[in-house]
Amino acid sequence: MSTQLAEQISKRAAVAARAVATLSEAKKNQVLQRMADAIRAAQDDILKVNEQDMVAGREKGLSDAMLDRLQLNAERVEGMASAIEEIIKLADPVGERKAFETRPNGIQVDKMRIPLGVICMIYEARPNVTADAGALCFKSGNAVILRCGREAIETSKAIAKALHQALRDSDLPEDVITVVPSPDRELMNELLKQDKYIDLVIPRGGEGLIHFVSDNSKIPVIQHYKGVCHLYVDKDADLDKALNILLNGKTQRTGVCNALEGLLVHQDIASTFLPKVAKALAEKNVVIHSDAKSAGYFDNADVIADDDFGEEYLALEIAVRTVADFDQALDHIHQFGSGHTEVIVTENKDAAERFIREVDSAVTMANASSRFSDGGQLGLGAEIGISTSKLHAYGPMGLQALTTEKFVVTGTGQIRE
Repeated sequence: MSTQLAEQISKRAAVAARAVATLSEAKKNQVLQRMADAIRAAQDDILKVNEQDMVAGREKGLSDAMLDRLQLNAERVEGMASAIEEIIKLADPVGERKAFETRPNGIQVDKMRIPLGVICMIYEARPNVTADAGALCFKSGNAVILRCGREAIETSKAIAKALHQALRDSDLPEDVITVVPSPDRELMNELLKQDKYIDLVIPRGGEGLIHFVSDNSKIPVIQHYKGVCHLYVDKDADLDKALNILLNGKTQRTGVCNALEGLLVHQDIASTFLPKVAKALAEKNVVIHSDAKSAGYFDNADVIADDDFGEEYLALEIAVRTVADFDQALDHIHQFGSGHTEVIVTENKDAAERFIREVDSAVTMANASSRFSDGGQLGLGAEIGISTSKLHAYGPMGLQALTTEKFVVTGTGQIRE
């Protein structure tokens, strides 16, 4: 039964993808505005269903980080609608054509940007992904299959109901955006085998989910296992800037992949900076895990071994290490970072440039919060996910990352000799 349903869902999405691939930018933007309006109109229904998912989540003992991702309120619903309107403002990449080369025989070779086709999103307790992914895939000319985790499936269905209303009102098939009706693991396994119809799989959730999808998929997978983001405070840092960036990155919202999980402090400024850190983080009830050299600055720090760094806490916890110099900071990041986002605070332009050049991470920052490592904040509109692998996208994935290029050749009758 799961095999038949997975094939049916995938095949219908592939047919729908052809319908959206050729829509004009104006038509797509008109439909997107209807989607944003429909989400606003359905706010009460969405929040009512979301509260039911929240109650069930608490009963199942979901972590605070998972519950934070799951919970919607009026502000977050408006955020979903506003994110769709931001996508409307973005230039449509589909159909972009650029000259590649004119060959000696006179044929003109161009490259044209085209949709990928059908994208399958697999995610856990993130109902906002339903709206974000649906809108991004639609604007980029793709159909999307959304397989939500059990924790958020009813909320996701409620959001999809609003999106489907906009599609119907626009004489487009609902299969452009499909929410898989069951979170059954067997059905997900069967979807991962539908390489005839599905072109790309994007898992978004915990490390275990992403490993499972990568290990079992016959379809190419965009990978992002975890977000172990570091802040390195250099000896030439403005310490007030550094403290503000630390607090924002660690405490503004803990259960997200761009939150800070590690703090590295140059030994030359540790005795000045770490007491300020200790006071500020204590006021926020942040648990400290530290090396022996840093522990004395904190009350009740959990001293950890060098091999125990690199945890993704997704909570009010952070690992702190005092480093001897810039090189040791880079070595630590290369060993324990996850390729997501790394930040340096320094007033030394050469140090900032070296950090940006040498750190192997999808996003590197100088003197800015890791919380800006987000598609919307970086000007992409709502992102569909973050890739820490390098094929075919690296970093937050916006519209262009959901397309590819084909060659277009124009001649005047040339034949190959």
